[in-house]
Amino acid sequence: MSFLQRLTTGLTASKIGTDRFGNTYYESRKTWLGYGRKRRFVLYAGEADPTTVPSEWHCWLHHVTDAPLSEQKRYPWQREHQRNLTGTAQAYCPPGHDYSGARRAPTAGDYEAWTPGG
Repeated sequence: MSFLQRLTTGLTASKIGTDRFGNTYYESRKTWLGYGRKRRFVLYAGEADPTTVPSEWHCWLHHVTDAPLSEQKRYPWQREHQRNLTGTAQAYCPPGHDYSGARRAPTAGDYEAWTPGG
């Protein structure tokens, strides 16, 4: 991020908070014309990757809630937020996929391959 962007953000917006990943969230001081409300945005801690925004802050960014949701309340069935891994070595590949060895479980014999002229 450029120095100029950080400077103008400090002059035109109010800092609302920071998430556990280090992303910082801001809200404009004035209502934007044509937008009808204050603009909300995020400055990413590292690489600009929208999938690093947790759901608690996503709701606030999209004006679903007036205040950010609490990040403290965690249920046992909730997993930690994880960024989108598509296109990386950690991406999910089901059994039989080319990247996971292209081996699948053998069928029960109900499959008969078609051969031309046969």
